[in-house]
Amino acid sequence: MANESAFPETEPGQIELKVLPAGKLLESRGTGSYFEDSGGLFRPLFNYIQSHEISMTTPVEARIEPGVMYFWVGASQEDKATANEGGVRVIEIPERKVAAIGVRGAYTRSNFEEARTVLLEWVSGQPGLSVVGEPWAVYWNGPMTPWFLKRSEVQVAVKSAAD
Repeated sequence: MANESAFPETEPGQIELKVLPAGKLLESRGTGSYFEDSGGLFRPLFNYIQSHEISMTTPVEARIEPGVMYFWVGASQEDKATANEGGVRVIEIPERKVAAIGVRGAYTRSNFEEARTVLLEWVSGQPGLSVVGEPWAVYWNGPMTPWFLKRSEVQVAVKSAAD
């Protein structure tokens, strides 16, 4: 069970702008879609954190095409994640400004696509705000959480005219 969150969760049904902190992430890359290969992406990350005795954190980030899964490394654990190994790459990311929509329900392609559409329409209606890159998924709960209790987000990097 996760004991540290990298940033605050966006409530289901809400859309907000927020700044994600800089941090260290563990990355597992696939060749197919995230929704076809999430188990194959998860296993190397789980093995890495287990072998390095790194505490699990939330959320898990997922790029959809091609599938990429990221585990955040908690600030107190960063010295344990130093080497790329076992199909896992250790990366540093800068602070990011994102638009996020909170979602409740199963972690499915259809739920992702529906939230993605709403989020992109919202961003396009905000004067002076533009999308930078493709939206991604952010998952807050583990696989044992019942589908109707699962919480996620769709996020997209944004910039304002002032940036």
